[in-house]
Amino acid sequence: MRLLVLHGPNLNLLGSREPGLYGSCSLEQINASLHEQAARLGVELLSFQSNHEGALVDRIQAARGDTDGILINAAAYTHTSIALRDALLAVDLPFVELHLSNTHSRELFRHHSYLADRAVGVICGFGSTSYRLALDGLVDHLRLSRP
Repeated sequence: MRLLVLHGPNLNLLGSREPGLYGSCSLEQINASLHEQAARLGVELLSFQSNHEGALVDRIQAARGDTDGILINAAAYTHTSIALRDALLAVDLPFVELHLSNTHSRELFRHHSYLADRAVGVICGFGSTSYRLALDGLVDHLRLSRP
């Protein structure tokens, strides 16, 4: 099983960006922990971060045909990007939306997601643990949905 984790805009600043809200783990630490977890689960995991919407769309499209599912923290693009939604729908891969913070306890504009209604599941509010929960959930979903 091969999975892709996508990190959206400003997540490259994790660890130093508003640690009270997003935690003190860096993106590198999150990726390292995810790769260790994936190895324990017997899953190959690829990771990609970009601050650019088009680069994320390109990476989603590139996943078509060689990836079984996607974990996506689209960050601010969650609330604005029809292009990311359309790309995820076009590749027809199961995906889990995740967020470090509880987006529903924040500003009203963060309450709406362009991705959530098509996601296998949505995880938010658990800090870096959200990634671990999302990975476990997606792997379980994929293993249960295979004949």
